[in-house]
Amino acid sequence: MDKVKKHWTLLEDVLTGIFFISGLGLIFYGVVLRYVFKNPRPWIEEISMYAIIWGIMFGLSIALRNNQHITIDLLYEKLPPKFQRIIDLFANSIGVIFCVCLVYFSTDLVISTYKTGMVSMTVGIPMWIVYLILPISGTFFLIRFIERFINTMRKADKYDSSSV
Repeated sequence: MDKVKKHWTLLEDVLTGIFFISGLGLIFYGVVLRYVFKNPRPWIEEISMYAIIWGIMFGLSIALRNNQHITIDLLYEKLPPKFQRIIDLFANSIGVIFCVCLVYFSTDLVISTYKTGMVSMTVGIPMWIVYLILPISGTFFLIRFIERFINTMRKADKYDSSSV
């Protein structure tokens, strides 16, 4: 199981890095073309925007994995460990439900967009390809929420022993 987890983590990191670096590289290329060679290319803005968005969407699961999402824990830290565990289970359950809905409805969006044949304005990329990041990143996010939920369930001893 650790090997699968390690490969999954590597996949998240590599995909996020590839899309961010590609997007930033394209932006740099666009700036050089525009200001140095006075020859702007409109397709660069569109492709770099999609690459950055895809990088951000893949990065959501990395932030959850590393516990770097915004939290308000002023009250949480004051609660007894048993209540903290209940809140953690509740929050992760809500996260799982959100991700299931995200994957379901975004898959419907991708299918609908595919059927209509809608394409982007500048480059003509089929928009279903652009929207495909929603169910993909939702699945990545869902896996991390399930992992957190299971870890919270397994750490029941931590919550129970610290309250004694």
